[in-house]
Amino acid sequence: MQIQWYPGHMCKAGKEMKEMLPNVDIIIEVIDARIPFSSQNPLLAELRGNKPCIKVFTKSDLADTEITAQWQTYLEQEQGIKTLAVSSDHPEKIRQLIDLCHKMHPNVSAANKRTQVLIMGIPNVGKSTLINILAERLIAKTGNEPAITKGQQRINIGEDIVLWDTPGMLWPNIENRHSGYRLAITGAIKDTAIDHLDVAMAAAEYLLQYYSDALMKRFQLETLPDSEHALLVEIGTQRGCLRTGGAVEMDRVAKIFLTELRAGVLGKISLETPAMMEKELLEVMVIREQKAAKKLLRKKKFLGDQSPFS
Repeated sequence: MQIQWYPGHMCKAGKEMKEMLPNVDIIIEVIDARIPFSSQNPLLAELRGNKPCIKVFTKSDLADTEITAQWQTYLEQEQGIKTLAVSSDHPEKIRQLIDLCHKMHPNVSAANKRTQVLIMGIPNVGKSTLINILAERLIAKTGNEPAITKGQQRINIGEDIVLWDTPGMLWPNIENRHSGYRLAITGAIKDTAIDHLDVAMAAAEYLLQYYSDALMKRFQLETLPDSEHALLVEIGTQRGCLRTGGAVEMDRVAKIFLTELRAGVLGKISLETPAMMEKELLEVMVIREQKAAKKLLRKKKFLGDQSPFS
């Protein structure tokens, strides 16, 4: 799935992040526990260098607990990275971030300095809620719609820590098509920028393969539908999403299905695993090589056409 939603303020936020990084002591990247790989910003991996980084898994109450543990083990294999799985229902767990920052950047008080922390994440990942809990006051606007925060903020949360907040930020080229769908499924992309039925079909295909029991239970199915289309038709029939003549209104049922999935009504669901990510990265490498070969071929053809001897 190709993402066609990259507002101007996201481009600006990316430039600001590059400028700030040299003056930052620690980076907190807020990622969605349901899609820990797809919600990571590849730009950070390029620019972070050796700076300590805390990957905060938000919405962990919506994710598969076992798969979240797999991701934490996987990510912490990299030098300088720690992880913390949290949810807004347990603010005391979120406040552990303060101690973790001190451990990863010690001896600040002795130097009479404050730890400068850059906090970043994709739209609608729960970053603003996390900031409000850390600051113990209303600082950032919150909501279920992506891209609420528009500009950079400097927030003193006490205990010698200053947070630098940036707007929720995607990146202009999401190479992995699977990641595009997962970002849309979890609500990181504005609904006005997606085809609901296309996204719901992708979600239904995945759940039929990996979370069939959750589907059977939620929608009280006697037998498992043999395709994603059949599943959505069954749900639409149940919910009365019918046009005149009895045909299912597919766009309407798609929106219902995505809303319930995002809210966790279907249960704790993760949309990717480390093993899946490794396989998909190999696919991306092959696509990159194919594109590079085509580009080289076009260049050779162009130079050949320009030759006076052709």
